[in-house]
Amino acid sequence: MSKHPVEKEHAVYLPQDEMPTHWYNILADLPEPLPPPLDPKTLKPMSPEPLLRLFAKDLIMQEVSTERFIKIPDEVHDAYLRLPRPTPLLRARRLEKFLNTPAEIYYKCEYVNPTGSHKPNTAIAQAYYNMVQGNERVVTETGAGQWGTALAMASALFGLKCSVYMVRVSYDQKPGRRIMMEVHGADVVASPSKNTKFGRSLLESDPSNHGSLGIAISEAIEDALGHDNTRYCLGSVLNHVLLHQTIIGLEAKKQFEMIDVEPDVICGCIGGGSNFAGFAYPFMADKLKGKSATEFIACEPKAVPSTTRGVYTYDFGDTAEMTPLMKMYTIGHKYQPPPIHAGGLRYHGKAPSLSFLINKGYMTSVSYSQTEVFEAARILAQTEGMITAPETAHNVKYAIDEALKCKKTGEKKVITFNNCGHGLLDLQAYDAFLNGRLEDYEPSKIEVPRIAD
Repeated sequence: MSKHPVEKEHAVYLPQDEMPTHWYNILADLPEPLPPPLDPKTLKPMSPEPLLRLFAKDLIMQEVSTERFIKIPDEVHDAYLRLPRPTPLLRARRLEKFLNTPAEIYYKCEYVNPTGSHKPNTAIAQAYYNMVQGNERVVTETGAGQWGTALAMASALFGLKCSVYMVRVSYDQKPGRRIMMEVHGADVVASPSKNTKFGRSLLESDPSNHGSLGIAISEAIEDALGHDNTRYCLGSVLNHVLLHQTIIGLEAKKQFEMIDVEPDVICGCIGGGSNFAGFAYPFMADKLKGKSATEFIACEPKAVPSTTRGVYTYDFGDTAEMTPLMKMYTIGHKYQPPPIHAGGLRYHGKAPSLSFLINKGYMTSVSYSQTEVFEAARILAQTEGMITAPETAHNVKYAIDEALKCKKTGEKKVITFNNCGHGLLDLQAYDAFLNGRLEDYEPSKIEVPRIAD
């Protein structure tokens, strides 16, 4: 809760010379180790060595590290400064006034960079480590296109070739993202594609398959393993990806300290979990140590309800069963997500560390329909001027609901979220919403096969 009323601060800027120099690794502070990845053939804990052909070595070392802080390489730090970082922390005073709430609402502005989302924080790091290792090409998947755009930009910065498998429904819905990737020099194909054996097999059985992140991951992995000097990059889920995103929360902690404010509620949208984890984990460190009572709320779509209706169990990270098994909340790697516009949230599973924290009660989660989050996004746009991405609209919905609860109770809570992307390339979705063409999806039944517990 705010220790002092802040009447003049609208935007909090952290000087560039105070930008964090290290990433925060939550694995150092968890009350117990995460369940290890399993070899799907033996169901035994898997060593990291087989992943060295798939990922840059330094990223695998970060994946398994339990060191609390990991230094940001100078070249990556310099690239962050040029995005530019640090990003502002804004107080949504006009939204507060519109809601007539005693709550204070703040959001971190991760959309103020050339690609318009939080994704460059890990894309730059992953491209850098691949460049250092001498790899010539990186390949990845993307849903709505924020991640693919960020990796395309980062690859151009570090002289790498880049190929992106973009989920078919987003490829069709968001041509602007595809064009951005191509401007940065990336090759972009709709997934499922004819470029891979797995993609061809899916198209043979269903030529109109609109794809999923799980399918695109499978295609990208198959591509990477089939070409020398090529490595795979992932935009969310894995520990090293969440690690790189903690630059967001580390900055935000300093910014809240500058105005003598402590958040009561931190909410965020979850697809794989990187943007919420990146914002929340530096604050979660205090809760894990018993120094904070902050509430953490993860927001997901009802169409892909991994944490609200899924199971905490071992599952594959991709559809073709090429990855290790990871203990996470999942609705099953064969689940075909419906074509909602929040493409970054159309993933069957969640980050293992985020899943662990939800399972142990350190976080809770909620789900929303597509139309109700777009209504929340419209309120934000008409009060704060910010047209946000459909993904971010989920935590905007929660923040508004929580602020309205405070209106009834009189509580002066401090509510904050990561505004992780702009919606300027999602206007087709907004047009559908404004003209009553936006559909809501919610699976009637979810069956998750138990592979291992």
